[in-house]
Amino acid sequence: MNRRKFLFWAAASFLGLATPASAAAALFPSRRPNPGFAALIIDDIGYSRCRAQMFLKLPIPITYAVLPRLALTRPLAVEIYEAGHQLLLHQPMEPVDGRFDPGPGALYVRYEADRIADILEENLYSVAFAAGVNNHMGSLFTASAGKMCTAIEALKEQDRFFVDSVTCRQSAGFRTAMWLNVPCARRHVFLDNIREESAIFGQLRCLAQIALQNGCAVGIGHPFPETAEAIGRFFQSPESALIEPVYVSSLLTLPSG
Repeated sequence: MNRRKFLFWAAASFLGLATPASAAAALFPSRRPNPGFAALIIDDIGYSRCRAQMFLKLPIPITYAVLPRLALTRPLAVEIYEAGHQLLLHQPMEPVDGRFDPGPGALYVRYEADRIADILEENLYSVAFAAGVNNHMGSLFTASAGKMCTAIEALKEQDRFFVDSVTCRQSAGFRTAMWLNVPCARRHVFLDNIREESAIFGQLRCLAQIALQNGCAVGIGHPFPETAEAIGRFFQSPESALIEPVYVSSLLTLPSG
């Protein structure tokens, strides 16, 4: 994508000068009537350059959610940004099951407000050019409305938007961001819970149906070869004809007034 267009839209959307649909239509003009807009986020970027490059080869806009404080975090963030794509900080958060380690730079419910704000600031610095944040794991942390309020207030101070990955039904992320007037979105479909290309293709069909019904939809996948193959095949197929792939910032719910 042309970086000038992206920067223009990002500024316009945060100033309330563009709606998600009008901004997306301007960036990705379509000859198709009334398309649904679909944003694809690829999580867990930061472990492997070759895994990220599988998606960078695809000729569609993809938003990359990069984990903080890994050896490849900053180099991959720079590479993705220079390729013209959008970046998120993939913020680790405490899960319900303590056997799972969310990774370095995680937020835990026992942390006080100052520590949460400091960690987010450091992680945003780690992931260069991150326009927003989505959560990695976090079923315990995101279910705490009080802790999510603290975290999203810190993001507001940093002028970042929030995408709720909805890793649990009790997640308070999206509604808290709405309440705090922070631009936000939420995940509709996980693409690759079943790591088979045919199953992922089916999830892309579901994403397209939701986008057509609601006007927009957000799908989250992971840097698997099967996911890259399914995405490439889907967007070359007639089944994608009525949807427009866009960056997730095009689908944000913006503050009113």
